[in-house]
Amino acid sequence: MKKTILLLTAILFGFVISAQDEVKKAEPVVDVEQVKKEEPVVTTQEVQKPEVEESLDGPKMSFESKVVDYGKIEHNADGNREFVFTNSGTEPLIIKNAKGSCGCTVPTWPREPIMPGVSDKIKVKYATNRIGKFTKTITISTNSADKKPVILTIKGEVLPPPKDAAAPEKNTEGSPLENK
Repeated sequence: MKKTILLLTAILFGFVISAQDEVKKAEPVVDVEQVKKEEPVVTTQEVQKPEVEESLDGPKMSFESKVVDYGKIEHNADGNREFVFTNSGTEPLIIKNAKGSCGCTVPTWPREPIMPGVSDKIKVKYATNRIGKFTKTITISTNSADKKPVILTIKGEVLPPPKDAAAPEKNTEGSPLENK
């Protein structure tokens, strides 16, 4: 009985495998009359989409740097940093939202419109009570014409706090049987 089920399964598997044929791509249709007249044949690959000119109108956010490197900082040190930007567009820039990638990164941004040519700052506070290396992002949503959010990055390393000399240390040498 088991051999029969195994044989039927193998046959069924063979049919499934053989039923999987490759899909062949259709050859492009060429007009013979057009070829005889030696006119160029335009394929779908050669058709170009009309280029859309990017308008320079509207607000545009330009940063001095989109990355702030804290470097190596002490545990519970000042975690405040700033991103300086300029509205290089032709209309007032409005920052709709700024969101950190986690709760340890808190951005503060100007709520009023930034006029063309005016610079301002986005302040970021990182919780430096977390030990180790970090790389976090801040996503900025604005009223700019391209509608793409701006991604800012902070990175660095928080060093562990120095050990207190008065605190006793546990003896970890040897096995418990050796300490008789």
